[in-house]
Amino acid sequence: MSPPVPYCSPAHNQQVALTANTIGRPTDPAAARERHHNEGQGRRLTSAFEALEAFPMLNATRDRVVDLFAEGEPTTADLVRAVEGDLALTIAVMRLANRGEKASRGRVDSAVRAVEMLSSATILAIVQRARTYDFFERTAAWQNLPERLRLHGSATQRAAERIAAEVHHEERDRLMVTSMMHDLGKLVLVHAYPGYPAQVHADARTPDERVARERRELGVDHAVVGGVVARRWGMPAAVAQAIEAHHSTNASGEAAIIRLADMLAHYLLGASVAPSELLGAARTVNLSAEQLRRIMYELPTAISSDRPRQIDPCPMSAREVDVLRRLARGMVYKQIASELGLSTSTVRTHLHNVYGKLGAMDRAQAVLIATERGWI
Repeated sequence: MSPPVPYCSPAHNQQVALTANTIGRPTDPAAARERHHNEGQGRRLTSAFEALEAFPMLNATRDRVVDLFAEGEPTTADLVRAVEGDLALTIAVMRLANRGEKASRGRVDSAVRAVEMLSSATILAIVQRARTYDFFERTAAWQNLPERLRLHGSATQRAAERIAAEVHHEERDRLMVTSMMHDLGKLVLVHAYPGYPAQVHADARTPDERVARERRELGVDHAVVGGVVARRWGMPAAVAQAIEAHHSTNASGEAAIIRLADMLAHYLLGASVAPSELLGAARTVNLSAEQLRRIMYELPTAISSDRPRQIDPCPMSAREVDVLRRLARGMVYKQIASELGLSTSTVRTHLHNVYGKLGAMDRAQAVLIATERGWI
């Protein structure tokens, strides 16, 4: 393992550790040694980035998708569930979708949008060409890492979805992708450093302790590395930022949800989590201690919900969707108007238009129709 380097900011680490050619040419011996170390670290990481091209898909995922096509043309919802349930397939589909037409390049932020954009034949081709792994037939290159990351990614997804429902997070489809890919950086570090994770993490027990060890021993952590990989692959900025910041104590928004979901996934799988860290992460996403207790109680036996997918084009404008979402939460016209900076008459007009577009008789029917079709 390389000698420890001092931990600097994530931005510094990205410039120094991940793009060694940006380092200047120092004149003093100590600076020269640091430059040599950083260049070596950069080469190891670059080589590890390339190794991700061979990251395998679960055998069962391939079989499931092939079976879907054997039964006829699969639905978008079926394909989305298959993509979101496998890290390798999530990566492959998201990368391809974000390399597509210029108008959508770097803007596809969910499996729903990716599946809608790519043809079903393209997804089948991805699956048929993919390398696969089986729990009972481990390869020397990856050992049991694919299975560990799949289990942890799935547990994090379940927790993130539950948190999102509790705090009314609106980008839930994107959250499914970012929560599955949040530990992407670990795939890089396991190839770049032979001592990762066992020697690097040593006796660290909680997620925050392990990240602190990575920063101390490697000068970078897997979250920052994962963000860099996502950007290299052309993922949307919101996806890369959520992955990059999910272990930051200053995380906000989607990154904060994933940070809490990651802790809950460790808890769900029987690993150590510090109660104070859990409570602190919950407060960051405006989750009360009582809400957190309820989620922790329900998660072990919760069945992931088959959430409606936005398959049909939404006839509503973005502002009409904003208004209807708030109506679905039980807000009255005056509250909606205040939150969106509109007049109550404008809110009333938007809802009148929504009823007409959806063919709804009243607010309850409008909310029901829009929810069933995945538009809110």
